[in-house]
Amino acid sequence: MSLKNPYGDFEITEPQALRALAHPVRLAILDRLQRHGPSTATGLSPHVGATPSVVSWHLRHLATFGLVADADGSTSKRERWWQATSRGFRFSLPDDAEGQAAARQLRGEMFARYAETPQQWLLQEDPRLDDTWRALAGVADTSFIATPDETRQLEEAIEELLAPYVRRKDDETPPAGAQIVRMLRYLLPEAADDPSAS
Repeated sequence: MSLKNPYGDFEITEPQALRALAHPVRLAILDRLQRHGPSTATGLSPHVGATPSVVSWHLRHLATFGLVADADGSTSKRERWWQATSRGFRFSLPDDAEGQAAARQLRGEMFARYAETPQQWLLQEDPRLDDTWRALAGVADTSFIATPDETRQLEEAIEELLAPYVRRKDDETPPAGAQIVRMLRYLLPEAADDPSAS
């Protein structure tokens, strides 16, 4: 595991771990633990769409890759408490065919999982916001022309800019009026047109 990134995210490099996480229940478990803190299999069950025994099995599987662990300070002998080992995770496209297939599988599962997030926000969160926060919410669909190096630099600059806010809950008490803001970022390079096709 590497945490050498601005957010302190878990960096997944093994194809087996990518494939393990590319499962809807496991992805839901990890997301719930990262966003809401430690829980038991029974506590996670209604939020991830699986029975406590199935959740428990998936938790143990995630633990083999270091993505979850026993919760700090958990002393209950009746229930096992679990926590995410980091606030988020990231992965890059591996060089080998097996790793690329596993990364594509995980990307597909993540796209499917988060596809409904904006609509859920619109129905559940937007009506509860005051006018100031509602005015800040928005959607952007921006296309730009850049080289791979420029795109990498842009992504790194965005992460550096956001890092103090992402890590704020660990480092300090948030200022008055602060609340959780979620940013979904998709970086989707488009394939170049084939000149021979025209």
